Amino acid sequence: MTHTTTAPSATAASATAASAETAPAEAASAEVAEVAEVQAAAVQAAADTLVSAFAEGRLDDYFAAFAPEATFVFHSTPVRLTSTSEYRALWQTWVDQDDFRVLGCTSTSPLIQLLGSTAVFSHEVETVISTREGEETLRERESIVFRLTSGQATPDGEAPRRWLAVHEHLSPAPEA
Repeated sequence: MTHTTTAPSATAASATAASAETAPAEAASAEVAEVAEVQAAAVQAAADTLVSAFAEGRLDDYFAAFAPEATFVFHSTPVRLTSTSEYRALWQTWVDQDDFRVLGCTSTSPLIQLLGSTAVFSHEVETVISTREGEETLRERESIVFRLTSGQATPDGEAPRRWLAVHEHLSPAPEA
């Protein structure tokens, strides 16, 4: 009985070498994708928190979702607002002058763009408001820019990171 062995073909050896070289790159790519997925989920959670606070009229929670230096561009306001406190003062004017209240808000069609420690969240919103004039439903598009920040240090020295809104732009949705 004769036993014959053959050397692996050059193609098989070349495929094995290529596979060995791409394995670390594929693993790194998978890790980057996993980190991006986790970051996108964190941005979505920050946006959900902001929108639900707005929809439920929890103003302290809503304004706490913005950095103090956040800027705001609204189609219904003639000037850019250059701080969260300026926006909150304007909100109070709406309340005092028009009995302004948000009755509900629904967010749809979210898109998250991760840009390092910055993220852009855009979506469509349908907001029901109440004023002295009555109820009105607003259909708008909104972009919110978030920045990943370090929070206040805890007693154990940890500074939790969170996504904080630094800019909001609101425009009317086009007529369907």
